[in-house]
Amino acid sequence: GTGPYSLAEHKADQYIKLVRFKGYVSRKEPADGTFGERKQLPSEIDFIPVPDNNTRVEGAVAGQYDYADGLPIEAYDRLQKSGKSAPVLLPDLGWPFFAFNLRAGPMSHLKLRQAVAAALCPADMLQAAFGDKKFYNLDAALYPKSYGWHNEEGAQVYNQHDPQKAAKLLKEGGYDGAPLRILTSHQYEFHYQMAEVAKACLEEAGFKVQLDVVDWATLTQRRGNPKLWDIYVTHSFFNAEPATYSSYDSSSPIGWDTPERTKILNAFLSATDEKQREQAFAQVQKLVWEQLPYYKVGSFAWLAAANRKMTGVPKIGWPVFWNAEVSK
Repeated sequence: GTGPYSLAEHKADQYIKLVRFKGYVSRKEPADGTFGERKQLPSEIDFIPVPDNNTRVEGAVAGQYDYADGLPIEAYDRLQKSGKSAPVLLPDLGWPFFAFNLRAGPMSHLKLRQAVAAALCPADMLQAAFGDKKFYNLDAALYPKSYGWHNEEGAQVYNQHDPQKAAKLLKEGGYDGAPLRILTSHQYEFHYQMAEVAKACLEEAGFKVQLDVVDWATLTQRRGNPKLWDIYVTHSFFNAEPATYSSYDSSSPIGWDTPERTKILNAFLSATDEKQREQAFAQVQKLVWEQLPYYKVGSFAWLAAANRKMTGVPKIGWPVFWNAEVSK
């Protein structure tokens, strides 16, 4: 490779060891996120998988790691009090969403997806999943205001929590009372917490709801079979380029494949001028809220922890350590 570090050793489920790549020549511009100078300050970088949340938090609080990523938000106050590690809070890093099965079952009918959208209560769902408002934002836009892609098209469909309207749409859509199967997992606890609240809101509107709680590997397997689910709960980070989201692909488990999608998406993909692309993406967002291939619940912050004596690690979603330095 040509990066500042090379792979020295990998032991499955134990660690990945990187060492300085001796042939690397850095750029000279000041470091800015992933751009600019890469000084190769650490002689070695070890990545250690710690799948258990509690173990990861305890290790961060105790100063066992120089950087711990993907921590539960409940750990924020403990990290603030820790003399070893400081919390690193990255606002609006990702967004949870409910993906609809457009290939088969009740969610293949637009009226019933509209009923779900009318019934859902994202304010309550986010509160249950993330607690303090500093950890989440109630926002219909598919990108936060810090992105050029931000727009307000279709926002009126979001955060309705109107069980009477949902019940009317259920009747118009010919809902037969079959259980709405929501596929979720404890792998990401906030997925499950949102699904629990969504179940109550949907039942209030007249849906029968079945929560299918499985491990993440089983979820990713089942969502490939449209006979096994109606909604699955997932999340994504905000990609710099909207075209990279698989949910817009007709071959994804969602199966969004309408003439309108093809026309609007092609217009976006063929636009070359930045302003034109932003305007074209606004039409993509409008169509998402009109046809509802998925329902964006909101946006959430990401919590990590960093050694209080360490500098040089940018506050970004995919941390890099080539300029990291720990003072003695």
